[in-house]
Amino acid sequence: MFDRELYKEIWQAISKNRTRSVLTAFGVFWGLFMLITLAGAGNGLQNGVEAQYSNVAKNTTIMWTNNTSIPYGGFKRNHWWNFKNSDVEALNKQYPELYVVPRIRNYRGGGATYNLRSSDCTVVGEYPVTTNVEYLKMECGRYINEMDIRERRKVCVIGPRVRDDLFPNGEDPIGKYICLSGVYYKVVGAYGGKGIGIGFNPQYAVRLPFSTMQQAYNMGDNVGMLVIGAPANRNIGDVEEEVMRFIRSRHKDVSPDDNEALQHVNLSKQFAQISNLFMGVDLLIWLVGIGTLLAGVIGISNIMLVIVKERTQEIGIKRAIGATPASVIRQIITESVLLTVVAGYLGLVLGVLINEALGVILSSSGDSAFLNPGINLSVGLLCLAILVVAGAAAGLLPALRAVKIKPIDAIREE
Repeated sequence: MFDRELYKEIWQAISKNRTRSVLTAFGVFWGLFMLITLAGAGNGLQNGVEAQYSNVAKNTTIMWTNNTSIPYGGFKRNHWWNFKNSDVEALNKQYPELYVVPRIRNYRGGGATYNLRSSDCTVVGEYPVTTNVEYLKMECGRYINEMDIRERRKVCVIGPRVRDDLFPNGEDPIGKYICLSGVYYKVVGAYGGKGIGIGFNPQYAVRLPFSTMQQAYNMGDNVGMLVIGAPANRNIGDVEEEVMRFIRSRHKDVSPDDNEALQHVNLSKQFAQISNLFMGVDLLIWLVGIGTLLAGVIGISNIMLVIVKERTQEIGIKRAIGATPASVIRQIITESVLLTVVAGYLGLVLGVLINEALGVILSSSGDSAFLNPGINLSVGLLCLAILVVAGAAAGLLPALRAVKIKPIDAIREE
């Protein structure tokens, strides 16, 4: 039951030296504030990174060609080579369970224009299978299809920033013709969302049918890069090396043993490394936060020892008139828990408010690298539970010391 007199007595004891009480509680306040703020910031950074990669299939590898490092087939070292359309066809036959996505890009840059509006953009050649390795949220129209590829249609799909630049105020882009390097393309789709692309920024992309782009930019049958994805029941890492050996074996100017000639990045490994990095950051944050919190709790324990020393005579009088050891222990521990919980709760609330304010500011600025900073409710409740236990532990030693003093000796104390 709630003992009003007990808490009134505790308040009087704390009020006798308010400066000391506030400074003592500040250690716990600062420890929990730092823990919540850092943990929330770490979560915000992790959420931002995960959001950026949310539109890319993780079970994917990216491959591109590089200068050869071994002379082979009559060609000297540092010979440049390219993927070909025939490599894509061979890979689809050899590995029908994989998603083989050829991709080319206009490295010369340029922009898109519509009427008097213009937009910087990256022009990319795509296949319909792209949607198996890159998740595009179509806001209107459709994506590139097989008919576009076969007939080399002059159609395109535009990214959100290109759409905002060329068709502001919600203007419907479908059916309109935009100009790229003097050639007009009909807009058949527009996608939205945020995130990174594979080899380019999807926000500023104009996507053409792969065959159309090869023809429009005189690329012959060259392929810029290969994005190869695996279904959920298969790990891309299990076939990655085999696929690279297969590709090298098809080119008479590349040695089968030349690992430098074919570069690759395994996205599943990259994501695993990012995950491990954030696990390490979380561990460091909790170590620093809990260490600071423990320093504050130890400070409260030391101050409670001082308080017990100062109140030795008072405790002796209570014992002499019938107070039990349990009641003395209860009062001291309750006082310690109260200081710890109140200070910790204020630190928890301020930490949450700082994270919320930071989230609002960054959201309004459009910064997607830091998203929804904060902590889960379960973490907050765990912190409060830790505070109660820590407060009780901080008061236990002073309380046991208090009850060991004999009443007659305590009364004599001056």
